[in-house]
Amino acid sequence: MIGIFDSGYGGLTVLRSIRELLPQYDYIYLGDNARAPYGTRSFDRVYEFTLQAVRHLFDMGCPLIILACNTASAKALRTIQQHDLPSIDPSRRVLGVIRPTVEAVGDLTQTRHVGIVATTGTTNSRTYELEMAKMHPDIVVTSQACPMWVPLVENYEFDGPGADYFVRRDIETLLTRDPAIDTIILGCTHFPLLYNKVHAYTPAHVKLISQGEYVARSLADYLRRHSDMEQRLTRGSMARFLTTDDAQTFASAATVFLGQEIVAEQICL
Repeated sequence: MIGIFDSGYGGLTVLRSIRELLPQYDYIYLGDNARAPYGTRSFDRVYEFTLQAVRHLFDMGCPLIILACNTASAKALRTIQQHDLPSIDPSRRVLGVIRPTVEAVGDLTQTRHVGIVATTGTTNSRTYELEMAKMHPDIVVTSQACPMWVPLVENYEFDGPGADYFVRRDIETLLTRDPAIDTIILGCTHFPLLYNKVHAYTPAHVKLISQGEYVARSLADYLRRHSDMEQRLTRGSMARFLTTDDAQTFASAATVFLGQEIVAEQICL
């Protein structure tokens, strides 16, 4: 099975896009809801928690794991890839969500000015800036921390009037800092649930980039290029859902993210 990990619910938006494009494979989703959010935690703590989740999914037999969390991708992915995988099992892979998004944005921006809205942890890591400099050195990146957006989503306020103030404020701040921005990346997997609010307060000429479809396309391309990994994956069109918090609470929230009822299991890391 392909493992999908997030600190909470946001990665479900990535799982949904992946399953739409690659429905034939089996998936395990793990949300570390008991210790969410990761956005304000230190690099060391995010790495520790993410590695625990990766080891758990490996123990369940996953040969391939997607860190469907921008904070984990920013703060833990590189260390896990370079330091831990060689000793755990060099034949397995852990991939993130930032690089596929950065790869795609080069073809989408005309002004070469891109905005990022993300958690404080992701913006402080400057991972988007570093990856953009490697792939598209001509693009100017402006990041805006939006610390209230994840709580709005996880408290089911993403469609409520309470979200308008924070979304409008942060988008206006971002565009004031760089009026030349013509593309904004929703740099947190929770943020697609706020898409309608963000769209309402974003000028019509500015593109909004939601990560799920680009991560899904990148995964499909990866599997085409790595037939040895693709052949290790089971094909039953099934999905299993794990959480470190209350299973019923997770299942209720996941129904909102996925648009379908699910059954979840509680685990300990």
